[in-house]
Amino acid sequence: MAATPDMWIFDGHLDLSLNYHRYKRDIRLPLDALRRADDDARSGRGTAMVSLPALREGGVGLAFATLLAIPCRDDRPPGECEYSTADESRQIALRDLGYYRRLQVLDHLRIVADQASLDLHVSQWEAGSRERRLGIVLLMEGADPIGSPAEVGEWYARGLRIIGPAWYGLNRYAHGTGAPDGLTAPGRGLLREMDRVGMILDVTHLAEQAFFESLDLFAGAVLASHSNVRAIVPGDRQLSDEMIRMLVQRDGVIGCAMDAWMLVPGWKKGRSNADVKLAMVADHIDRVCQLAGNARHAAIGSDLDGGFGREQCPSDLDSVADLPRLLDILAGRGYGWDDIHAIAHGNWLRLLRRAWKDR
Repeated sequence: MAATPDMWIFDGHLDLSLNYHRYKRDIRLPLDALRRADDDARSGRGTAMVSLPALREGGVGLAFATLLAIPCRDDRPPGECEYSTADESRQIALRDLGYYRRLQVLDHLRIVADQASLDLHVSQWEAGSRERRLGIVLLMEGADPIGSPAEVGEWYARGLRIIGPAWYGLNRYAHGTGAPDGLTAPGRGLLREMDRVGMILDVTHLAEQAFFESLDLFAGAVLASHSNVRAIVPGDRQLSDEMIRMLVQRDGVIGCAMDAWMLVPGWKKGRSNADVKLAMVADHIDRVCQLAGNARHAAIGSDLDGGFGREQCPSDLDSVADLPRLLDILAGRGYGWDDIHAIAHGNWLRLLRRAWKDR
């Protein structure tokens, strides 16, 4: 299914700034040039999957783009961490924000932060306008850059609209992947302040106890930007059926990620991805739809530039430009036009419009 003005894609998770600052990738370049530059620099990571031209080719019109600071811990190699103090994490997030603002000034993307800018952006994409460019909604993955709950309003004023309190391990606010426990006292304050200012909650990476505590405390819009199904691939990084049902009850949306170990039980980093296929992404999406009883809560959250490359993705996906192939697979499984439209971008749009209504 080729990308068309009315069948474009909203990707729920891209680490665009991380690629620039950590791997020195200029995402303005065509993907083949980016890959050649990687080879010349011996970047030490997988084959690049994402650039702005490749996103346009694949019809990706909107994305949640991250502010992501990676903590230093005993289990993380020195070259894979960025901060040890709260102030360091704050500076990294501000650096990421500055990068996106610079790309906006250079007319390479548009930061979307309210109903009016969202409607304008979508209208240009759906009209096939020459003004089409990538739109991004800012998402903080791991809330350590927020020094205290009282700072949430400051980040909202900067344009941040989505916060995922946790990442891997324990931070100031919550237990995350690999650290089973709940929210901290500051974490409960963070959620209350997020509710007050109108932030959206991303439950991705929250430990199960922290997930349930968060949904009990937080009354606003919730989503899982890049989370897959535990019933297919076991592990605390995935969502259980009970967690999925709770998100459905809250009219939440779940973006399916395309990292091979999240798609295939027992897959280990460094193994061949020859048997990892896009059809497995469709399996996770289909499970969410079956549990919901409809296609209103499944979406794409590819994470295709999230610290891995083509070698750790479905082998029939050469780059982000190939995302429309997933829609073909869903069509082959009997999903109708309206449902594919919802999964491609409609569900993310509905959630944002509901969260931003009256603001």
